[in-house]
Amino acid sequence: MKLSFKIFRLGLPLTLAGGVFSSPAAAQGPITPIIVDTAATIIVNAIKPKPKATGQVKFEGYVQNANIAQITVRAKGNDLSIQTFPLSEAAAAKMQQIIDKGGYQWGDKVTIYYDPATVKAIKVKGKPSKPV
Repeated sequence: MKLSFKIFRLGLPLTLAGGVFSSPAAAQGPITPIIVDTAATIIVNAIKPKPKATGQVKFEGYVQNANIAQITVRAKGNDLSIQTFPLSEAAAAKMQQIIDKGGYQWGDKVTIYYDPATVKAIKVKGKPSKPV
């Protein structure tokens, strides 16, 4: 009766069907508490963020045109986005070595690291295809 009094005191509607709250639960055995043990987490593969060089932004895409002064690249995910990057002195020297071996061809996949303030390519990464 104590339980039904508390439920009525809270204002909850209660219908007693078959004397649910009228008799104690004598048929039940002793209640055993469920103990949940927490296990240590298993790290399968830790991802370490790569430190970015200060002020550099990455642009991935496909080469449209490349020479020792500039490189024009079509964006990887957006075919309508084309950007031309003038090359820095270090990138121009590296590009001259690549051009001497055949250079970048149309459609070669590259990653350009550039300074967002001047939009000047600092580093060009990508494997040039064999010359035609």
